Amino acid sequence: MKILVLNCGSSSIKYKLFDMTDKSVIASGGIEKIGLADSFLKFALPDGEKKIIHKDIPEHTVGVELILQTLVDPQYGAIKSYDEIDAVGHRMVHGGERFTESVLLTPEVLKEFEACNDLAPLHNPANLKGVNAVKAILPNVPQIGVFDTAFHQTMPDYAYMYALPYEFYEKYKIRRYGFHGTSHRFISQYVCDYLGVKKEGLKLITCHIGNGASIAAIKDGKVLDTSMGLTPLEGLIMGTRSGDVDGGVITFLENKLGVNATQMSDLLNKKSGMLGITGVSSDMRELEVAQKEGNPRAILADKMYNYRIKKYIGAYAAVLGGVDVIVFTGGVGENQASMRANTLEGLEFLGIKIDPELNAATVRGKEGIISTPDSKVKVVILATDEELMIAQDTMNIVKA
Repeated sequence: MKILVLNCGSSSIKYKLFDMTDKSVIASGGIEKIGLADSFLKFALPDGEKKIIHKDIPEHTVGVELILQTLVDPQYGAIKSYDEIDAVGHRMVHGGERFTESVLLTPEVLKEFEACNDLAPLHNPANLKGVNAVKAILPNVPQIGVFDTAFHQTMPDYAYMYALPYEFYEKYKIRRYGFHGTSHRFISQYVCDYLGVKKEGLKLITCHIGNGASIAAIKDGKVLDTSMGLTPLEGLIMGTRSGDVDGGVITFLENKLGVNATQMSDLLNKKSGMLGITGVSSDMRELEVAQKEGNPRAILADKMYNYRIKKYIGAYAAVLGGVDVIVFTGGVGENQASMRANTLEGLEFLGIKIDPELNAATVRGKEGIISTPDSKVKVVILATDEELMIAQDTMNIVKA
């Protein structure tokens, strides 16, 4: 079975084509700058060579059409015809309280998903565009929605509710939903297979640390709490997102700067985080260089970044009543050994002991255990694969 996985953002489309007989990726790439003059498709050839096609891509239907044409292209293609695509799996960002698992995207389901647009105004409409584009080109191919928020729906009400007037929850469903759920789900299953343990009884903290970042407390395979909230803005300090901030700061700045809610959201989501603190970059690799050069704001930002992760790990150890395993994943989690060392320093009281040599060596695509043999808590570095998780869900639903 061949499954195409699509991740449609507001101005981009990422894709992977899987052959599920062996779970191999037979094609992958992405479109950037949809709706802009310099839009393009970038993909990898079978020999690893990168290819870029520049084309005017005004909207998502044209983008999906270009991806499909490239997949069957005589020179660059991975398949001979569209008939080889058995199903399409979509990353759907916000499923609200309605969607607690992946589903076949019927007209009724899409109508309910569209009702969640207010909760994710940048992401959900883009997801819908991708679904509609596939339907227009491949009308008979089943499409499956896999929701970022679904895995976190096991949180108890006292963990997901905000201390706001209860009517806002009743009217507008204001509550914590959490994101990166597909990644946290994949990692929570993968680490059990990797360590040869069962999820039952396991107290697990999963740290998805990338340009966007979140942490989840998982017990018996179910989420008890997670750091992101109503939107992906809450929680950890991220590349350009502020993470946790006093709500009073927001109203104070709105008055001081004379900005509206939309402009304030833009400041918090796109101009804050590591970029806002340092004034240098949102890229941790560039910030590492700045730290080594002695940039005081880069050094400060690094301390703030690690401190926030440490706080959440400590808090979630309390939520779980202890911790058995901590997993780091995501671009930063998998590759920045200094972040892992600085984050876990001072948590020895939880039973965490890190092997500095193993930690330093586990980067650039390597996976493994970086804790010492006598550490009560296993600390593991694993590569997440959200696209494979989406492909597996899609295959299981189509077969069913």
